[in-house]
Amino acid sequence: MTIKLHPNTELGEVKLKVSNLQRSLAFYQEVIGLQILTQAGDTASLTVDGVHTFLVLEELSSPIVPRNRTTGLYHFAILVPHREQLGLSLRRLIQSGIHIGQGDHAVSEALYISDPDDNGIEIYADRPRESWRVDAEGNVMMTVDPVDLDGLLAISEEKEWRGLPANTVMGHVHLHVADLQQAKAFYVDVLGFDIMFNGAARMGALFVAAGGYHHHLGLNIWAGVGAPRPSKQSTGLEYYTIIVPTESELARVVDRLVATGITVMETHLGWNVEDPSGNMIRLISKA
Repeated sequence: MTIKLHPNTELGEVKLKVSNLQRSLAFYQEVIGLQILTQAGDTASLTVDGVHTFLVLEELSSPIVPRNRTTGLYHFAILVPHREQLGLSLRRLIQSGIHIGQGDHAVSEALYISDPDDNGIEIYADRPRESWRVDAEGNVMMTVDPVDLDGLLAISEEKEWRGLPANTVMGHVHLHVADLQQAKAFYVDVLGFDIMFNGAARMGALFVAAGGYHHHLGLNIWAGVGAPRPSKQSTGLEYYTIIVPTESELARVVDRLVATGITVMETHLGWNVEDPSGNMIRLISKA
């Protein structure tokens, strides 16, 4: 029987380990447009709506900036609700002087930057789902074309940037993994994500999602096959969050993991589990 994750599965907060909390807070507020929700000691939570945590930052006492390529975060992706907001974000990034990458992926338009610790960030807006195309093999057809930057600037002209709007969400997360087959076995065969784009042979990447989204997770071997795990004192990803809609769905997911012999740890905030490459996931229910 094919395992299927609930179609209303979403991604939630991401936690990053950083080398300088105050520097990172300034960046995420002034350049990205998040707001501080809570701050205590070396940890701060940031939000888009003033209620829910979107990003957690923790300053390491003796940080190591990774020099060798490891598993971990490639980028996390901030999904803004419409193209006008993407234009406003583009204007803000230009004002900040930060280096901006970009890509028109047919299903979306995306801007790419890095934070002060070189954590990758994508800010993007989706095109309407009815415009997405699928090839004969079932892959969502995505491109890497130039973004119409002039169009983004024009659509946001004379509008005021006020940070990220409250209905901004964590759209997807891209991860460096050590082995794509192991990643597929975990994310597809056990968790139940659907393969939305299989580029394993052509580009060393696999895109998976729930509910027909173009991708909730990107899994790639661009850090090298067999890439090592980062040190616990390395800046970068601490965990990302998968949110299922109900407690019963969460219990089913946890049961599948346990039945497969995968270690799952219960906390007061949810269930923690590592993928085969050591990327930490927090599993919670929306309920």
